Amino acid sequence: MSARTLLPLLAAATLLTACERPPMQSQQQGWRGTGMVQVDNPRILAKQQAALPAIPETPPAAGDDGPKAKDIYQNVKVLGDLSVGEFTRHMVAITAWVAPGEGCNYCHNPANLADDSKYTKVVARRMIEMTQHVNADWSKHVGQTGVTCYTCHRGEPVPKQIWSTAVAPKNNRVGSGLGDDAGQNKAVPSIALASLPYDPFTAYIAGGDKGSDQIRVQTGTALPTDNRMSIKQAEFTYSLMNHMSNALGVNCTFCHNTQSFQHWNEKRVTAWHGIQMARDLNSAYITPLTEVFPANRLGPAGDLPKVFCGTCHQGVNKPLAGAQMAKDFSGLLSPSGAGPAKSASAPASPMIQASAR
Repeated sequence: MSARTLLPLLAAATLLTACERPPMQSQQQGWRGTGMVQVDNPRILAKQQAALPAIPETPPAAGDDGPKAKDIYQNVKVLGDLSVGEFTRHMVAITAWVAPGEGCNYCHNPANLADDSKYTKVVARRMIEMTQHVNADWSKHVGQTGVTCYTCHRGEPVPKQIWSTAVAPKNNRVGSGLGDDAGQNKAVPSIALASLPYDPFTAYIAGGDKGSDQIRVQTGTALPTDNRMSIKQAEFTYSLMNHMSNALGVNCTFCHNTQSFQHWNEKRVTAWHGIQMARDLNSAYITPLTEVFPANRLGPAGDLPKVFCGTCHQGVNKPLAGAQMAKDFSGLLSPSGAGPAKSASAPASPMIQASAR
């Protein structure tokens, strides 16, 4: 084959390396003409489906008859209203979800199960309360599917996808010979290897006074006096959106109308509640546990690793492909163990409510 023939073939092959071969499949997400179409590669979807962990077998229900756990066992502060049988069943399931290799001793002192000397037990109790809170008060995001410990942990004591405040390398900070990289160009997996700022989470997802900044690209005002929407903030917003897209395994049009990105629709409202939920969980449940954890479990900036979209979703738009595990564990549905609350207490935006009608 001559060089004149080979060069065009090599050029064409190079151009096509970034393309995916057909057939592809698409699904309309919104009104026709809005560009809200989710395009998927069925071969990639098949691999993702095969990679999903097997859902652990649910232990048979023990019933509500008999004495309550809090009346039989010592120091039962969270699941004490369950019957002894149901309490034991919940403990067996949680062990399988979080620490199947270590077993009960991962959280408990085997010589005294009521002892709170292990930090893992203190953390586990608070995480059960967090799970109850999500199922009872954040149905606007998790719907009727709910969550269990397995949603995040999947058989591992530490969830695979968590984050902590990033610390920039010393030679990339202001005043160094290389100048300030403005928190960019690190190509980290959490933001889909983009050249955007690599830590949008501390400002947007951490919760609290400094972790709930507005996530915006466009300003809401015409005059510059109150206009805080800079190009830099837009870059941080795009970085967070990259994470959300990557975490859910979807493209932007899964939630957004390409003709009007600021338009509110059902999926975008659900995503908004997910952001609010992550802020709530990080600030109210996880960050307060910082002093409980040993130093080796903290991030480089000294903060505790926290949750974001990838913690639950891990590459699919419905965690665990929508497996409904929570319904079989009444103790995880609400603090009382009586099931989900009748109305969610999650904060709502009047603008979103009005626009979503």
